[in-house]
Amino acid sequence: MKIVAVANQKGGVGKTTTAVNLSAALAEAEREILLIDLDPQANASSALGVEVVAGRSLHGILTGDENARSVSEQIQPTPYPHLSIVTSELDLAGCEIQLAADINRLTRLRTVLHDYRATGPKIDFVVIDCPPSLGVLMTNALAAADSVLVPLQCEYLALEGLAKILEMIERIKQVSGNGALILEGVVLTMYDARTNLSQQVVSDVRNHLGRQVFDTIIPRSIRLSEAPGHGKPIVAYDPSGVGAQSYRELAREFLARQT
Repeated sequence: MKIVAVANQKGGVGKTTTAVNLSAALAEAEREILLIDLDPQANASSALGVEVVAGRSLHGILTGDENARSVSEQIQPTPYPHLSIVTSELDLAGCEIQLAADINRLTRLRTVLHDYRATGPKIDFVVIDCPPSLGVLMTNALAAADSVLVPLQCEYLALEGLAKILEMIERIKQVSGNGALILEGVVLTMYDARTNLSQQVVSDVRNHLGRQVFDTIIPRSIRLSEAPGHGKPIVAYDPSGVGAQSYRELAREFLARQT
């Protein structure tokens, strides 16, 4: 079981879109996937058509509630084979305050996922959709993860935001004891081939990070924007469209990097 955090402290870069659609594409390839929605906005949950219910998140586990369900008990099926989810809820936002004075606040998620890895059913990949902030939820995800996948929007200041998340990864490795954390790769999103800006961002990021950047580029797509409103990943909403093709290709490239 490999744990992959999908993270970027900047919002609107295609983070949840990538977490949901990469998970769905991997599940379509018959890998067993658990998607953990760690963003209090619960967009990943609704994007898969799974109802958000109070108490069905990792909030109680992370805050040490003795009555909280285990990770295994919080997992829910989705309408898609091989893909399950732990949904989010607004209460997760309270973790920032509730864990502020906890000396183990950075490693709560790592502890519960370590236990789940040892005792839970066979899962190939756990994909964590992180909130767009550098708070306790994202740091918990990075401290628990084996690798970090960073979606990067093909727009101005992209490299500046990338430098911050790479710095955060190094900091988490030092303070959480998760020294094995690696950068899975950078996924360029919202690419518009008609603009010089998108082309320049791609060139700059590739020059800066080389093979750490995935070859697959996710284009701007109206269908990708519409799919969450219908509670479906793009491979189900528009299976033959360019968005679905791109995420399938990303899934193939992701899997090839695991060998």
